[in-house]
Amino acid sequence: MKLVRYGKPGKEKPGLIDADGKLRDLSGVVPDIGPAQLAPRALAKLARIKPASLPLVRGKPRMGVPFTGSTKFVAIGLNYRDHAIETGNPIPKEPVVFHKTLTCMQGAHDDVMLPRNSVKTDWEVELGIVIGTKARSVTKKDALSHVAGYCVVNDVSEREWQMERGPTWDKGKGFDTFGPIGPWLVTADEVGNPGKLDMWLDVNGEKRQRGNTKTMIFDCAALIAYVSALFTLYPGDIITTGTPPGVASGMKPPQFLRKGDVVTLGIQGLGEQRQQIIKYA
Repeated sequence: MKLVRYGKPGKEKPGLIDADGKLRDLSGVVPDIGPAQLAPRALAKLARIKPASLPLVRGKPRMGVPFTGSTKFVAIGLNYRDHAIETGNPIPKEPVVFHKTLTCMQGAHDDVMLPRNSVKTDWEVELGIVIGTKARSVTKKDALSHVAGYCVVNDVSEREWQMERGPTWDKGKGFDTFGPIGPWLVTADEVGNPGKLDMWLDVNGEKRQRGNTKTMIFDCAALIAYVSALFTLYPGDIITTGTPPGVASGMKPPQFLRKGDVVTLGIQGLGEQRQQIIKYA
């Protein structure tokens, strides 16, 4: 299934995308797409619904974050060998873990706002893992059984704040609007193997990133096992898993985002995003 939350910010309704790519309203079935709806039994119940029996949503409403109820937005750095090399960093021997703020989460097509006086705002197409059942110190063998689904994430990053203003990456990663997610959550059964998905990102129509999740240093199961040993993951929590090469900071010379730029990105089977870059409001 492709699950969504659509509508104005703070007033989103649950929905799903049918086989023809049409939006269907789920609000008569569930109150939202949150932790209770991400549990295996709840997802199985939703899967039994015939999409044609649901009301068709007309027009093109805004797509919000396709799930709610997150307690953590965990991120993994330098998880693609070529990306680590292009940024001048050593290949990690263990996952590099940091956090993005919950307040940076937004819809897939919402505008991205440059931080005040930003000079090095960058892009990163990433695969997001959404947790469906509580995970605490799980094994790699059992890790994927805790996944509700997967989604596209743009891990927007301000490199000056991330790398040059102290050792804490979080500062450059959690600005408002720096976490576009979606447009939908694709359930794990539909995705199958998350370790072989093509991914791409363009800026103003020009090729920037091309990659595949098969080149991750630490795969999804390894990341869930590692992170869940550090702290408990709850339904609705998300792990974004790193980016392939092609970021602005790796270009010679670097070409960071500016007001008016348009970023488009996507992952095989998980949909596409589009963001316009706007000034600080």
